[in-house]
Amino acid sequence: MSLSVGIVGLPNVGKSTLFNALTKKQQAAAENYPFCTIEPNSAIVEVQDSRLEELAKIVNPAQIIRATVEFTDIAGLVKGASRGEGLGNKFLANIRECDAILHVVRCFENDDIIHVQEGGNKSAPIAPVDDAEVIETELILADMEQLRKRYERVKKEAQAKPPMRPEAEACAALLKHLEDGNPVRSFPRSDGDAILPVLKDLHFLTDKKVIYCANVSDDNVTGEGNPHVTALKEYASRQDCETVVVCAQMEADLAGLTDEEAKEFLASYGLEESSLDRTINLAYSTLGLASYFTAGPKEARAWTFRRGWKAPQCAGVIHTDFEKGFIRAEVIAFDDYVKNGGVAGSRAAGALRPEGKEYEMKDGDVVEFLFSK
Repeated sequence: MSLSVGIVGLPNVGKSTLFNALTKKQQAAAENYPFCTIEPNSAIVEVQDSRLEELAKIVNPAQIIRATVEFTDIAGLVKGASRGEGLGNKFLANIRECDAILHVVRCFENDDIIHVQEGGNKSAPIAPVDDAEVIETELILADMEQLRKRYERVKKEAQAKPPMRPEAEACAALLKHLEDGNPVRSFPRSDGDAILPVLKDLHFLTDKKVIYCANVSDDNVTGEGNPHVTALKEYASRQDCETVVVCAQMEADLAGLTDEEAKEFLASYGLEESSLDRTINLAYSTLGLASYFTAGPKEARAWTFRRGWKAPQCAGVIHTDFEKGFIRAEVIAFDDYVKNGGVAGSRAAGALRPEGKEYEMKDGDVVEFLFSK
């Protein structure tokens, strides 16, 4: 399952530094996916999940394979991108292909860095909410332009074809929603609504999930007490979006270290976990993703699925034949698997459950699929 998170941000906010750290993490773990061809502006990185180590202690596998998320560095965004300023058209095309957005916002003071929104004034005050709104506005304007074209066409057709009227009315309502400065993702919808085919066809930029990334300096890597971080978190909360605090420069330094060196480095800052790993895990969950596991002597592996998927769909993640010939899934909850020491112990304890086609897979399920060839 290929899932992509687009990294956006104004110039000089630390976006490239953050992406370079992700690229280093990709290179460090490239042996796990040797057949991937990665474009220069993309990095496929592992989702850290301690449950895999727990499984490995039981089955002693030859290798551990983690779930992954692809991050794409999207360049060219400046004010006016929706009108093609900078690399606006390329930017909009790239972000439309992504599943979610990681919006990097500068939350640190540095008089040597030019503030692009203030005409290159180095001493201009940092204004993370204003910076965030620049990008949000450009995306809304781009969505408005796209929707207007659809609305004008549908409105004309509806005059002669009454069944088209609900879609025309829905487009008009969504257009008003955008004109009021609201993103598509906050537009109310339910099953059967006339707007749903429009949302599916047009892939609106502001209908994507957004994670705001507060980039801080290395003298306060947690962002505690930082008024810029506080302001950004409040803004993100109003948008019903998540926020993660990252020191991109520290992560760039950290990514090139061994695991042991990284632990010591983090400990010197009073941290147990890399903020980059938190970002990767947050992106994974924000996309509505979860992991089930397979475990054996060959490998302990996390497989990515969308929350709400039934067992056959999840089996298809491994191979399409598994979904087509699905018979049943033998499922053990992760905690039961660990407590009982694996499959045999779980079976003896009655913790192994046969599940059919209607079973909705749970995050952490340890599974073996039975299928007909």
